[in-house]
Amino acid sequence: MALTRQLALFLIFGGALCTLTAGEPAAAFQSAFEVQQHLFGDAAGLPFGQSSSASSFQQVPGGKKSVGLAAVYSLLLPGMGELYADAFGSGKYFLIAEGLLWLTYTGFEVHGNALRDDARAFASARAGVNVLGKDDQYFIDIGNFIDINEYNDKKLRDREPSILYNPAAGYSWRWDSDAARATYRDQRVASDNMYNNRKFAVGAVIINHVASAINAARAAISRNKENQNSFRDLRFEAEVMGGIAHPHGILLTISKGL
Repeated sequence: MALTRQLALFLIFGGALCTLTAGEPAAAFQSAFEVQQHLFGDAAGLPFGQSSSASSFQQVPGGKKSVGLAAVYSLLLPGMGELYADAFGSGKYFLIAEGLLWLTYTGFEVHGNALRDDARAFASARAGVNVLGKDDQYFIDIGNFIDINEYNDKKLRDREPSILYNPAAGYSWRWDSDAARATYRDQRVASDNMYNNRKFAVGAVIINHVASAINAARAAISRNKENQNSFRDLRFEAEVMGGIAHPHGILLTISKGL
């Protein structure tokens, strides 16, 4: 069944022009108005012969969408490319995932900092560690040796004097028990695991951006195909207004079957 959408141009000629020439311009312009009313009334979805106000017309959907631009938008912020391509119904899920992933990253960061601070506070209380100005390697080493002497002796045997710790420079430590040292080491490892988990969150964020960009590009392509198909199977028809006996214009009709 064909749904006819009339977007027509008309030409006033024949009887209308003759009438205008004969000195009856009012009748000619009245004929032109009737044809225009006939056309626009049907274009707005009204019966032929009824007028329509300007508010009755619906805005035609946007034109061709740039596939590259849609992809770039979603690479910058997932879901925005789909919004540009009029497909935010799917893009909103990428946007929601983006927020959840960054919340997850923040959770790993906060929890890792808490575990690190707890471990260093524990080392300060149970091994006399001065935590100020120390690098990550120092906090690894104090979890592997009972005190600074054991560490330095091991490095001397391994012929690595360049990485000895100087007790006089605030690098001294001594655990009150091996169990306390093991507890600290477990806390430090748990903290490192939280920091490593941030990498997985960042990787998931990158994947989400790329997936959204691909989806946005596909949405733009699909939208462009829909716009292109809307101009296919068009039929052009011409109708003499008033009939052959009393012509006063031509109605050109463009129709498309859906």
